[in-house]
Formats: sequence, C-alpha cells, structure tokens
Amino acid sequence: MSKLVIVGTVAFDAIETPFGKTDKILGGAATYIGLAAAQCDADSVIVSVVGGDFPQEYIDMLESKGINISGLEVVPEGKTFFWSGKYHNDMNSRDTLATELNVLESFSPVVPEAYKNAEVVMLGNLHPAVQLGVIEQMLDPKLIVLDTMNFWMDNTLKELLHVITKVDVIAINDEEARQLTGEYSLVTAARKIMTMGPDYVIIKKGEHGALLFHNDEVFYAPALPLEEVFDPTGAGDTFAGGFTGYLAKTGDYSFKNMKNAIIYGAVLASFCVERFGTERLQGLSRKEVYQRLKTFQNLTQFDIELT
Repeated sequence: MSKLVIVGTVAFDAIETPFGKTDKILGGAATYIGLAAAQCDADSVIVSVVGGDFPQEYIDMLESKGINISGLEVVPEGKTFFWSGKYHNDMNSRDTLATELNVLESFSPVVPEAYKNAEVVMLGNLHPAVQLGVIEQMLDPKLIVLDTMNFWMDNTLKELLHVITKVDVIAINDEEARQLTGEYSLVTAARKIMTMGPDYVIIKKGEHGALLFHNDEVFYAPALPLEEVFDPTGAGDTFAGGFTGYLAKTGDYSFKNMKNAIIYGAVLASFCVERFGTERLQGLSRKEVYQRLKTFQNLTQFDIELT
C-alpha cells in the first residue's frame, strides 16, 4: 500500500438546494477527498489549515476514519474558510453567495516528514502557488493528480499552466476543459491538455459520468442513475478521493487499473449526493459500497452479438 498526500480545504459550508438548506456544516475539498480515500483503506494525510473555531469533534471524526491529520494546521486566533452556495432547480448550476478565505489566505502547506515519500499526491482545488509548494516538498511521487477550476484559469493562468507541466493526471469538468484549451470537442481538448504535461486527463461530466484519456485510449464511466440527488456539493472531490485512494491502496498506476479507480470514484460520489455535505460519507459502510459496486457492474456489463 502506498501513502497518499491530500491537499485542499477543510472548511465550513452553508448550502441551499431545492430540498432544503443548512447552517454551517463540515465541508472542504480535503475533507471529501479524505473521507472517500478512507473507504479504500488508503494511508492518507490531510494537508490543510483551519481556525480556532473549528470543532474538535470534526478533527476526531477524521482521525476515527483512519485519516492522518498531522498536516492539519490549527490557527487558534483565526477563522476557518467558509463557503456558501445556492443550487438551481436543475442541480447542475449554482450561485456562490459567500466566500470567506480567512486562514486560507495566508496558508503555506507543510507536508509532514513521514509523508514526503508518498507515492500519490492529490492536489485539491487551491491556488496554483499552494499546489506547487506541495509538489516541491515531495521526494519522488509516482502519481500527482491535479484538480483545478475556471477561477484559477481566469486569474492565475500562467501559474496554473506551470503546475500542469508537473502533474501526471488532471481532473476537470467539461466546461473547464473547453475553457483551458479553447476546444469544443472533449476528445480534442483532452489531447491538447496532454501536450501541456499530464499523461492522463479525466473530464468529469457530473450526472453524465466521467471520461479518462491516455494517449489514444478513452474510457467512459457512466454515473449511476439515482432516485434522489440531495446535494451535489463535494461530489467531484469525493470522486477524486475514491480515485486516488484506490490507486494508493493498490499501488498500480496503469491505465487498466485507473479504469477500476474511476469506477470506485464514481460509486463513492453517488453516495455523496444523497445527503447534505459530508453526512452520507461519514456514515457509509463497506457493505453499502460493495453492493453499489455490484450494481454498477450490472449496469455496465453486457455481451453484444457482433454480426
């Protein structure tokens, strides 16, 4: 089993969807990634920062899931990063109501010594300079996975492109892939992104699944059709956690095994959306994951008679 370094936000979210709204609840990219990776029994550490207002019970919960929190900095006099958003009726689009960086504004990540030799690094959605700072602390990672968003493309494109040259996998949604490349075709966009540095490109399409590109090969993982989608917040991060957690657990970074990892990520993301925030992931059992993996297998396996 390989070690996994997870970099991203540990935060408070306030969410409103057509199904209800919450007060401040546990959120943040690193939280979702960590909880999903924990389902794979990955040896993971979270590198992030919180303020003195962050409840000890949340930290205890993360530790209880087997997540190492030695890289989680607590700034006693500071306030934790806070995001608030409201989803539209289609649940595919949302409005950001508030973003308060707080302690994240001056965050300088420190990877614990015991994890500098980790084989897998998951760079959650953060400023490219922070992501680069983590890469430079690692000794010899076998796989660096990058998540980013259009905000960084709009505001820090030069720094982002520099980070992209140093990663093995980039995971972005279809809109972001088109913005980054100026190409409408996702196949053409993925090919163009691979020339920027990564060997693998994952393009997430929300409720329509995800595509994995490597050289001239393409793999498509559909999203599970669900009876209810309660809150899409963190689904992409949960997907990334399942993907990197599976790869760290197996220590196999081949295209063939990445297909398995994509499925694992998609299955865990399907749980995430069933409740507000991280609630579903916190109470998720291995039996539930196994049963849904079987459902996914039945959904996607078929024999076609070629004539």
